[in-house]
Amino acid sequence: MWVATVLPKPAPPVLSVLTSSRNPKQNSFHFRFSYRPLNFKLSATKQQQQLPEPKAEKKNPSSSDIGWLPAFPHVLIASMSNFVFGYHIGVMNGPIVSVAKELGFEGNSILEGLVVSIFIVGAFLGSVASGSVVDKLGCRRTFQLDTIPLILGALISAQAHSLDEILWGRFLVGLGIGVNTVLVPIYISEVAPTKYRGSLGTLCQIGTCLGIIASLFLDIPSETDPHWWRTILYIASAPGFFLALGMQFAVESPRWLYKVGRLDDAKTVIRNLWGSSEVETAIQDFQSVLENNDVNVGSGWLELLEEPHSRAAFIGGALFLLQQFAGINGVLYFSSLTFRDVGVTSGSLASLFVGLANFAGALIALYLMDKEGRQKLLIGSYLGMAVSMFLIACAISFPVDEELSHNLSILGTLIHPK
Repeated sequence: MWVATVLPKPAPPVLSVLTSSRNPKQNSFHFRFSYRPLNFKLSATKQQQQLPEPKAEKKNPSSSDIGWLPAFPHVLIASMSNFVFGYHIGVMNGPIVSVAKELGFEGNSILEGLVVSIFIVGAFLGSVASGSVVDKLGCRRTFQLDTIPLILGALISAQAHSLDEILWGRFLVGLGIGVNTVLVPIYISEVAPTKYRGSLGTLCQIGTCLGIIASLFLDIPSETDPHWWRTILYIASAPGFFLALGMQFAVESPRWLYKVGRLDDAKTVIRNLWGSSEVETAIQDFQSVLENNDVNVGSGWLELLEEPHSRAAFIGGALFLLQQFAGINGVLYFSSLTFRDVGVTSGSLASLFVGLANFAGALIALYLMDKEGRQKLLIGSYLGMAVSMFLIACAISFPVDEELSHNLSILGTLIHPK
């Protein structure tokens, strides 16, 4: 016979010594009864202590972050201005020969270039005057006012029967575009939540690329219809109407509302677009900016030439200047003529691929911007543009095989917008 002798301390698990006994059933039953509940309670306690940790580890943050959504419709409407900009960049790419033939300056490359690029002169003047207009009228009213030269300029260009008329039409379009190039980034930065400002700001470049693609696509029929250029210029007036109508439903910049004393309206906009928790922080930021502006009333442009601003001002200005001299304007404005000169049957269709390459380059830059940084992308893009223009120059200037020359020209033209 065996008897189980249980040690007096019940936990941790009981050690037992087996000895003989005349009443095994009772002792055995007593052993199992006293041991198992104790063991069960101990294991349950361990489970209760361990279970919360794995559950906490499995909790993941919500993948559906839609904090950008309230501001998105307003940003999208504003980005329509960039679509108009891109459209007018490419609208004369294909039909410039037909325009020159009908208006009487065919073969004059200087006048052809003037018709294509005169709107940039208007854009320069419009950008200089935009700041004072925005300060007085606010972003919404400035957008709507700005559609007047955009619409009138497109209609005058479409109905032009002389060189002077089309130049004035293109110049008016440029005035409107110049205002928008300054206004759109300001509006987006002041309407979009801080966390999504960079992402929503990319709609500017996306809108410009899509405008270029749309105009280059519509240029294709101009190769067979000599009067098609009037149709695509009439189409250029349509986005202006949509922009004016859309801005009627868009919100005003909360910073401008605060600046002119409409505090309640500014808080309402912030609450609707950014959330209630951001209202007080945003108002404090607006107040801080305005106070700093009052302190810096006596500041002048010449201070940009002094330390510590001179280096940043020089680099930033040089980047903008060199970008314009890097050849992108020649590619986007005259790629159809370039392709025709090297024997491409449909220069307008080939130019469409230039627009698609430009769009692809923008998407690649947006993907790599936060991962690789701005500096690497700028260096790589400028090197790429240098290589592409070198290929085009070699193909045109040096006596190489004709087929090889054509291929180099096409390759360089397609690589450059990326």
